[in-house]
Amino acid sequence: MKRWKLVLVTAIAIVLTACGTSPAEREIIDPPPPSEASEVNDQETDKSGGYVVLAEGLEAPWSIALAEDVIYISERDGSIVRLIGDTLERQTLQLTVPVHAAGEGGLLGLLLAPDFDANGQAYVYHTYQTDGAIFNRIVAITQTESGWQETDTLLDGIPGGATHNGGRMAWGPDGMLYATTGDAGDTSLAQRLDSLAGKILRMTPEGAAPDDNPFADSYVYSYGHRNPQGIGWSQNGRMYSSEHGPNAHDELNRIEAGTNYGWPEVKGDETAEGMTPPLFHTGADTLAPSGLTVLESGEILLAGLRGEELARFGETGEPFGSLLDGEGRLRDVVAHGTAIYVLTNNTDGRGQPGEADDRLLRLSTP
Repeated sequence: MKRWKLVLVTAIAIVLTACGTSPAEREIIDPPPPSEASEVNDQETDKSGGYVVLAEGLEAPWSIALAEDVIYISERDGSIVRLIGDTLERQTLQLTVPVHAAGEGGLLGLLLAPDFDANGQAYVYHTYQTDGAIFNRIVAITQTESGWQETDTLLDGIPGGATHNGGRMAWGPDGMLYATTGDAGDTSLAQRLDSLAGKILRMTPEGAAPDDNPFADSYVYSYGHRNPQGIGWSQNGRMYSSEHGPNAHDELNRIEAGTNYGWPEVKGDETAEGMTPPLFHTGADTLAPSGLTVLESGEILLAGLRGEELARFGETGEPFGSLLDGEGRLRDVVAHGTAIYVLTNNTDGRGQPGEADDRLLRLSTP
C-alpha cells in the first residue's frame, strides 16, 4: 500500500465473459432506479461502492466529453468514439494536418463547445509532424453526417515530442479555453515565457490571447510545468492541475494566474524564490496522474496511470486514499451530477490489457 493512502475504497468487479453480451448485461452490481442527476446512459445507473461498464473495446482512449445524451471519447490514433446508450460508433476525423500517433502523442484532448447540442462544434488537441519536427495544435471541429471535419485552427506550433505533450483542455468558469502543454522532453522550455511548452494556456473560444492574461500578448497562464494532464475547478472557482513528476514526485497544484510552479528548478519539497510548491506530491511513490475532476463537495479526483487508481484529495491537497483500483491504468475522469466517468488506458502499449479493454466505467460519487 502506498504510504500516502489513508483510505481505500475498492470497487468490486465481477466480469461476465458471455459471448455477445452488451455493456448493459455486464453490470458489476445490480443498479437501483435511474438517478435524475445522471442524464447520460441513465438506464445503467450504478450503486455506491461499485461501477458499471458503459463501453469496452476502446483503443488507447484519452479524453471523455459528455453531451446531453451522448458520450464522446478521443482515441490516440485519431478516431472519436460516439456512445449512445450501449451503441458504440467509431467516427472519422478529417484534419488539414494528420494526427501523429507515436510515443505519448496522438489525438489527445477533446472538448465540446458550450453550445454543442445546437451547433455540433468541438475542439481537439493533437500531435502532428512537419519537416521531421513534432508539434501539437488546437483546432475547432464540427460533427457532420460522415464524421468530424476541422473548421478552424486556434493555435499550432506547440512544442511536442515522443513524451510530455500535455493535451488536456477544459472550459474555465470565465468562459475561456484552458489547455495543458508538456515540456516536450526539453526541460528548459518550461521556464521560458517565450515558449508554449511546459505551460497552462488560456485563450478565447476563437483562439485569441485574452487581454487580461498575466503576460501581455501571450497565451501563457502559468508556467514551470513538466507534463500537466489534468485541470479542473471547484464550485468556488479554485483551479487545480495534475502533473507528472520526474522519478515519482507527481503533483497536485493549485493554479493561479502568472505563477511559476518550478520545473525543472525544483521538485517535491524543494523551494526557490518566486516558485510555488505543489499542494501535494507523491514523494518516492508514482501515481502518474492524468485526468482530474472536482466534485461538488470540493473533493478532487485524479486518474492514475502507473499508479493504477482513482486517487482522492481534499481541497487543500490532503490525500483521502483511493476510490477505485484494480482496473489497470486510468487515463481520464469526469464528474457529472452524482456520476463519475472513468477511462481505463491499458491498450496504450504500457499496460496489460484484458480481453475487454479499454473500457469506460461509471461510478457514483462518494
